[in-house]
Amino acid sequence: MLLENTESPWMDEELRILREAVARFLEKEFAPHMAAWEKQGRIDRDAWRKAGEAGLLCASIPTEYGGGGGNFKHEAVLLEELTRAGISGWGNGVHSGIVAHYILAYGTEAQRRNWLPKMARGELVAAIAMTEPGTGSDLQAVATTAIADGDEYVINGQKTFLSNGMTAELICLVAKTDPSEAASGVSLIMVETEHVEGEGGFIRGRNLEKLGQKAADTAEVFFSDVRVPKANLLGPAEGKGFIQLMQQLAQERLIIAIGAVAAMEKTLRLTAEYVKERKAFGKRILDFQNTQFRLAERYTEARIARTFVDDCVLRLDRGELDVATAAMAKWWTTQKQCEIVDECLQFFGGYGYMMEYPIARMYADSRIQKIYGGSNEIMKMLIAREI
Repeated sequence: MLLENTESPWMDEELRILREAVARFLEKEFAPHMAAWEKQGRIDRDAWRKAGEAGLLCASIPTEYGGGGGNFKHEAVLLEELTRAGISGWGNGVHSGIVAHYILAYGTEAQRRNWLPKMARGELVAAIAMTEPGTGSDLQAVATTAIADGDEYVINGQKTFLSNGMTAELICLVAKTDPSEAASGVSLIMVETEHVEGEGGFIRGRNLEKLGQKAADTAEVFFSDVRVPKANLLGPAEGKGFIQLMQQLAQERLIIAIGAVAAMEKTLRLTAEYVKERKAFGKRILDFQNTQFRLAERYTEARIARTFVDDCVLRLDRGELDVATAAMAKWWTTQKQCEIVDECLQFFGGYGYMMEYPIARMYADSRIQKIYGGSNEIMKMLIAREI
């Protein structure tokens, strides 16, 4: 009851209706296929089109560009419902919450009208290519280059850990247009894969096998003298990519934090149900003082996390979410998510280690939360800079 009696202060009737619609859609179109998608290592391409038809893609993009005309709160509802429905590995957070907003914020009018409606309909799936094998979270050190040659960029390099990487038809590439510079040499360039795939220069590597999020297609990609039009540069000039990344990463990190809070709450619901039913030594597991004290602590942490993240959502909606606060939300909620899932799994005993139990899958899925979107160590560095 503790979790059911709370509602975010940013919720309204429109968002409640959306929540119900999303829950129904996921129950019908996604949940029955999760086992198959996890085995094949990717979500069916057709699922993206169905989500587009249902209005679940680019919900916070203006209607003039084919989006839902909502705001980040609409994306937050969708993120929460995905976790509640047990849908793991669908890369819509990257597609709608990140790449679409890079295009909206920095793209030309022609770029917005070309790509955003197709993304909203599910005709294009988007990915972002930041990480490289040797750079990790250090975006200033990327080695991939995009060198101007007439009206084109010639791209060379390698990227890894691309969410939607095996499926994406549109990739937002972080590359050096000026390799002699660090931050000021970074640019964002959109790569339309249909124009470069099959020519030998652009190659998708293997679908990477992961600890969790088995239905997510996570790939490595290779560029060898790949040519894309200079018109695919995002922003008014070269060298703006690092600033653009810093401006948008706060939203990306809040997306991760929202998922973390939803996972905490689902974990506690599952655990509460289990400890009320399961008996040991003649009484319910919940009746042991150890269980009561530990769950009281975890429920308190989940409530604190929900309150903090709700405040961040309101700040983002007002355009006031700063880098340090977003970093606080990302590292603390993902750390608590991992701690809570781990501790709650213990209450399930041996059953908690069985993949047929949702708690086991949530345990495997949770670990990446402390790594992607900038590792939690990087988040602490960002916070420390403001001290």
